[in-house]
Parts: sequence; structure tokens; C-alpha cells
Amino acid sequence: MKRILLTGAGGLVGSRVLTQLSDRLELIPAPRGLMARCDAGEIRRLVAETHPDVILHTAAISDTGYCEAHPEESRRANVELPLWLARAAAEQGCGLVAFSSDQVYAGVTRPGPLPEDLPLTPANVYGRHKLEMEQRVGEVLPGAVLLRATWLYDLPSYGLPIRGNLPLNLLQAALRGASLTFSPREFRGVTYLRQAVENLLPVLDLPGGVYNFGSENPLDMLQTAQWFCDALDIASTLVAGDRVRNLAMDTSKARQGGVVFDATADGISRCLRDYGLK
Repeated sequence: MKRILLTGAGGLVGSRVLTQLSDRLELIPAPRGLMARCDAGEIRRLVAETHPDVILHTAAISDTGYCEAHPEESRRANVELPLWLARAAAEQGCGLVAFSSDQVYAGVTRPGPLPEDLPLTPANVYGRHKLEMEQRVGEVLPGAVLLRATWLYDLPSYGLPIRGNLPLNLLQAALRGASLTFSPREFRGVTYLRQAVENLLPVLDLPGGVYNFGSENPLDMLQTAQWFCDALDIASTLVAGDRVRNLAMDTSKARQGGVVFDATADGISRCLRDYGLK
């Protein structure tokens, strides 16, 4: 059983890692709040004291608007902290799996699906910091596995943290009688979080590198939102917007390593089955 030092155990991803994988991994949660207040020395001591086989780093500031308004906080959380972990992992001879984001593709103009080796110039602070993290962590620890995650979702359950996501946004809009705008010229994957957590098991055995991680999605976002509405049996009012953006990813590299996801349209069906709603 692999010994895993888990950061962000109280967050969206980390809390589900604890509930879903504790019978298959020896999980050591980092002390609550440590990632927000620590320095490089404290990270080195933590890794040296816990002796993990792999550090699973899920802590981050992932709100793109907040990162735009607070770039120094974003840099510390999304660049410096994972870099400290990478240096500590290199010293201790352990592995590192860290979350990046599909936002590194923000600003890409070519149609998708997009491969990992595409030259990138992200259009927002969060995406730029995640790309810088990938590059600098990869230099320090070539064996690090860096996951460019799609937009993730789950339903409220088990007292676990939740935040705004596609099905929740649609449900809340339907309850309020409000409309939501989605563009037929925007493309991105949307992934059921609990399936993403299950796929962290094969991720632990991947060779070092950057991997697109999540559900592929050939639908545009207006079609995707309508599909989710139909699956959820809700009558949200969807308005066609004019945003042009492509974050749709080619996940074949991860798939070759045993990381297999449902397509976005099938993921919501899996989610509803898991929760006894379909």
C-alpha cells in the first residue's frame, strides 16, 4: 500500500480522496491550514518526517477571478508552494503528483482537442501561474506527474466541501427561474469529480510529465449545458452567448497509462447513478 502525503485534505478534491481511497492508500493528511501559512523549511520538515512514497498535492487557489485580483497570493499558492514540495520530494527521493488546470490553454485559438505539447501563452493569471508551476516543478523533479484538470463537479453529499459547478449552477438557476448563458463557440471538458479521484490510483504509476486529465467533450458548452439539463430533468433557460474559447483537451496520453474517463455527456449519467438519482 502506497504511503501518500496529501495536501488540501479539507478541500474539494482532497476531502474526496480521503473518503474514497483510504482503504487502498495509506493517506497522511498535511496539518490543517499548514499550506496557507508555511514556508519552504516547514515543507521540508513535513516531508522528511512523514516519509511518503508520493506527495499528492491538491491544495491551490483555483478561483480565476480571485487570482486575477490577488496575483501575489496566486503565485505563492500555485507556483511557490508546489515548487517547495518538489524540492522536498527531490531531497527525500519520493514522487509528486500535483494538479494543474485546463486554464493553461486559455488564449489558444486553434480548434481542439488540444495536446500537452502545444506552445502556450495563457490569457489569465491563474493559467500563467499553473503553466509556470509545471515548468519549474518539472525542472526540479522530472519524475513529477502534473495533471491539467478540467472543470470538475460533484453533487452535495456526505458533508463534503462543494463549490459552484455546472450541474449546481443549472439547478440553482432553475430554482430561481433565472437564465444562464453558454456559448456555442466555447469548448471544454467537464468531469465528474468522484471518477477523477478514482483515476488518481493509476496516476500514481504514471511516468513523470504533464497530462491532460479529465473527460473529453466534443460538444460545445451550450450543447453540454442542455445535455446536463436533460439528464437532471430540469427546465433551465439557456441563452446562447458569443464567448470564443477552446479548453477542450486530448487525453490520449493519460489513457495510454490506464487513466480512462467517461466522456462529459456520459459522466453526468454515472454521477446520477452513483447518487441513486437515475
